[in-house]
Amino acid sequence: MAIQRNQTRPVAIGDIIVGDGNPIAVQSMTATKTQNIDATVAQAEAYRQAGAGVVRIAVDSDKDAEALAEIRKQTTANLAVDLQENFRLAEKVAPYVDKIRYNPGHLYHHQRDKPWQDKVRFIIDQAVQHDCAIRIGVNCGSVDPDKKAKFDPSDSITPMLESALEHCDFVDSLGFHRYVVSLKDSDPQKVVQSNRRFAEIRSDIPLHLGVTEAGMPPDGIIKTRIAFEQLIGRGIGDTVRVSLTLPNDRKPEEIAAGRDIVDDIYSGRVRSVVKFNEHSLNIISCPSC
Repeated sequence: MAIQRNQTRPVAIGDIIVGDGNPIAVQSMTATKTQNIDATVAQAEAYRQAGAGVVRIAVDSDKDAEALAEIRKQTTANLAVDLQENFRLAEKVAPYVDKIRYNPGHLYHHQRDKPWQDKVRFIIDQAVQHDCAIRIGVNCGSVDPDKKAKFDPSDSITPMLESALEHCDFVDSLGFHRYVVSLKDSDPQKVVQSNRRFAEIRSDIPLHLGVTEAGMPPDGIIKTRIAFEQLIGRGIGDTVRVSLTLPNDRKPEEIAAGRDIVDDIYSGRVRSVVKFNEHSLNIISCPSC
C-alpha cells in the first residue's frame, strides 16, 4: 500500500531518527517500579529485543532518578523518561536518557505561582545541555485547566489541540525544534480527530500515536488499530505505542502488536472497516507505569 507520509522534520532519539520519512518506531513503557532496578532493566531489555525503538520509564521522585542512573548503565535501549508531575526532575534525569516527555497539564502541580513558560524553559535547557529530544505529551485525562475552562465540557478535543499548539509555538520560540507531539485519548475516534486537526496545522512536527489506557487484548489492540489505520493510512504518525494491560512478563506483546499493525497497514491489510461504536461500553484500563 503506497502511503504518502507527512513531511515531518527529523528528530534524533538516541540511535534512531523519527520523522522525515524514517520507519515508524514502535515504543513502550516499563510497568515495573523504577526503583526495582533489576526488574526495570530486564523489561527494558525485553522491549529492546522485541524491536522497541524507544523505552519509556516513569520518574516521580529523587530516588527514581537515582535508580535511572543505574538503569542507564545496564541497558542499551534508547531511553525516554516520563516526568509525571515534577518538572524539576528534568535536571536529574536528562544526563541518562535520550528523550524527555512532559505533560503540559501536569506543569501546574509544582510551584503553582511560577509561569508554565519558565518551567518549560527549564526542561528545554536541560534537554539542550544533555542532548535529549522532547515529547510534548497531551493527554485527555490531564488537560491544561485554563484550556478546558475556555470550551464547552462536551468538547474535549479543542482544549488538547490548543494546549499542544501553544507549547509548540513556545518551544519553537526558544529555538528548540528537536521534539515530537502526542495527543492521546482512550476513545480511538478522538485520537483520530485530534491528530488529524493537529497535522493540518503543524504538518512539520512528528507525531507519536497512541490510544491511552486501551485495555486488555484483543479489545485494546482493536481500539488501537482503529486509530492507527485511519491516521497512518493518511500519512500521519512517526512513532506509536500500543498501551495494553498485561502481566509484566507479557508486556513485550505491546511491541509485537504495534509492529503487526504498522506492517498490516503498509501491506494493505486494513481490518477496522467499521467505526468504533461510541454508544457501547469503552473499557479504560491503565497499562501501568
